[in-house]
Amino acid sequence: MYTFKGESINKGNMRETFFVNQLKYKHTIELSDTADFIVNRKYSFEIGGRTKSKKQIAKLHDAFIVTDNTEFGFGNKIPLWLFGFLY
Repeated sequence: MYTFKGESINKGNMRETFFVNQLKYKHTIELSDTADFIVNRKYSFEIGGRTKSKKQIAKLHDAFIVTDNTEFGFGNKIPLWLFGFLY
């Protein structure tokens, strides 16, 4: 992305592209009306920055927040970088 757009890339798009790239080879990924993605028709994921809140997924079961610029997760918050180990 940086090769084609330089520093003007959309960070949200970059986060979501990384997430999908790490999961798509072994999992089914679909778009969701409530969260960003549904994985394996069961787990909802909302992707965002460090301050992403649980508001969008509050009423969903099996839902997680994936955040960039965080070192460790807690509860249903997972650091984005950990998905790099899946590939």
